[in-house]
Amino acid sequence: MTMAKTSFTTVDEYISAQPETAQVALQLLRNTIRKALPAAQEVISYKIPAYKLHGRILLYFAGWKHHYSLYPAGERMIAAFQDQLASCKVSKGTIRFPLSEPVPVKLIARIAKFRAKEAIQNEQL
Repeated sequence: MTMAKTSFTTVDEYISAQPETAQVALQLLRNTIRKALPAAQEVISYKIPAYKLHGRILLYFAGWKHHYSLYPAGERMIAAFQDQLASCKVSKGTIRFPLSEPVPVKLIARIAKFRAKEAIQNEQL
């Protein structure tokens, strides 16, 4: 029995190691975040894809068998997108999007930009 690879060095490696049912959604998620945050650096952190801007990680994502997740989901962000997240499971800083539904690219882009704005505001404090 072989163990699944967990030491990814690129997001391409990460996505290709996920269940086939998740790969298309994860690639679309990735493309949406990259378009919304063109200056962000794409990295692997905590063994999952992450997007870093000005030295600070803004978003992580992970793929699972039946859903994909975005992290971190703080109280302000959840409140700001409460209506749009009604069909998602939200708990402890995680937003779970079901693979059975289309990727909400506009919502993902708004979340990414919201996280970037939060990071800039936190730097100014």
